[in-house]
Amino acid sequence: MCGIAGWVDFDRDLTHERATGQAMTETMCCRGPDDEGLWQSPHALLGNRRLAVIDIEGGHMPMTAEGPVVITYSGEVYNFVELRAELAAKGHRFHTRSDTEVVLHGYLEWGEGVADRLNGMYAFAVWDDRSQELLLVRDRMGIKPLYYYPLRDGVLFGSEPKAILANPLAEPVVDADGLRELLTMGRSPEQAVFKGMRELRPGHLLRVRREGRSLRRYWALEPREHTDDLDVTVATIRALLDDIVGRQLVSDVPLCSLLSGGLDSSTITALARKRGQIRSFAVDFAGYAEKFQPDELRGDPDAPFVKELADHVGSDHTDITLDTAELTDPRLRSAVVRAWDMPQFLGDMNSSLYMLFRAIREHSTVALSGESADELFGGYAWFHMPQAVEADTFPWLAMVMRDHNPGDLLDRALVERLDIPAFTADGYRTALAEVPYLPGQNGHERRMREVCYLHLTRFLPVLLDRKDRLSMAVGLEVRVPFCDHRLVEYVFNTPWAMKNFDGREKSLLRAAVGDLVPESILRRVKSPYPATQDVAYEQGLRDALRDLARAGKAPVLELLDAAAVREITTAPVGKTTTTMSRFSLELALDLNVWLESYGVRLDL
Repeated sequence: MCGIAGWVDFDRDLTHERATGQAMTETMCCRGPDDEGLWQSPHALLGNRRLAVIDIEGGHMPMTAEGPVVITYSGEVYNFVELRAELAAKGHRFHTRSDTEVVLHGYLEWGEGVADRLNGMYAFAVWDDRSQELLLVRDRMGIKPLYYYPLRDGVLFGSEPKAILANPLAEPVVDADGLRELLTMGRSPEQAVFKGMRELRPGHLLRVRREGRSLRRYWALEPREHTDDLDVTVATIRALLDDIVGRQLVSDVPLCSLLSGGLDSSTITALARKRGQIRSFAVDFAGYAEKFQPDELRGDPDAPFVKELADHVGSDHTDITLDTAELTDPRLRSAVVRAWDMPQFLGDMNSSLYMLFRAIREHSTVALSGESADELFGGYAWFHMPQAVEADTFPWLAMVMRDHNPGDLLDRALVERLDIPAFTADGYRTALAEVPYLPGQNGHERRMREVCYLHLTRFLPVLLDRKDRLSMAVGLEVRVPFCDHRLVEYVFNTPWAMKNFDGREKSLLRAAVGDLVPESILRRVKSPYPATQDVAYEQGLRDALRDLARAGKAPVLELLDAAAVREITTAPVGKTTTTMSRFSLELALDLNVWLESYGVRLDL
């Protein structure tokens, strides 16, 4: 796992731009604490910061081959052993054990067709000096991030926006659409928050030549008739999971699993344990289990289920316990905003995840996660609520966000100008137009195909981005077995009636792994990543915003409604109104950190 950055320009000599190239690459130092490299030619500059996971000594990047052809690479390819053997049979000679070299030689053999052959999570750039062109490639599910910034005669690119913004040709300007992106729980494909910057879509590649740029989709979810019966379907899913987890255990550094006591993480931990001893880690808050109060999203605490699973499979388990004082530290908020390059409104669910990853990194370099099983198998409550499924919008917005608008503290005139409902409606219509239907599919099955597609392409990207940014900010690689494209293709095309065959969420997954986990975990209802219930946390948010308002110099104040700020900072903790949602407090504080630390210029 690494961080990549680069600059291609056909109108200038980049051999004189080493300092700028180093500055871009250095922004990725947290993603790659083990090694760094910079390659230059007259029209191309490629940088890399490396987190060494496979072939510690031999995987230095950027890596070159005859031509020269140069690659800077981030991620893991899980079928690199098979590809290496295939390429060796064609006469390719290898000098390292790294998957990076396999991808590089795959390009030499198949050109951009190498993307079709890869199984894994990856974002990489190849500069081919022979043809004077750049190839940018992102994995099918978008597990690894990749951004680019078109120039008149070339392009800037990087794993994160901060790499691009380190180049003086890119400015931290945010327009109205960028601000709209920050206020919605979903992802508009290709749209980066910063003006002029774009995110390479999952399953896409971009070629940059002197004559211009060309974008191509090399993978997408496609409609395939599902002919397997229930028993075969369940067995196929189990076989795929066995193979996927086995492949993703390959590592030359310490590896662990993230365990929440839910079905998804328990499945991954149990499958990993079948292959050998595995360390597992879970997050908890001081006093959380003892004082836990059920809410609309969480019916029980994780801790008892975590312990039961760890005891059941015999993992080497560690609980990471956090306290509210740490969560309210403004330095932590700054670190999280810097990791994500933008403000968020998930607050302690982000900061506690960052703290968890930081603690895990003291013991392990790679972690397996259960992320994306809910989107794939239909695990969220709103998959099963008619009012959400039938809503003329994204189902999660119809439920989770109906009473919690993160923009509640914003200036009323600004809110009217942004018109978030219209922005969301347009994004929803665009997403629906992409859905790959089966011929003759209609009624509830057709709608549930839409719901599944929306989650995989608009909801999941936010969660994958969150996991990547907060883990890589502390040099931890997180792998997501449920995002293997073979599993995604297969399950996506199973009928909803089969996904929900016993009237429960994630019916297929529970049937496939019923012999692996305790009955209590099989029966447990979905419980999201925990959020602190300590009222002192919300009071800390209010106090922080009140202090900003009293000082009167914070840049975020120009965006906020002064009356709403006074109301929320003086009301008793626990008062529940839309204006006083915690989302609003989190966003306001994050916005201020972001505006200050990035020098953002708003072009509204």
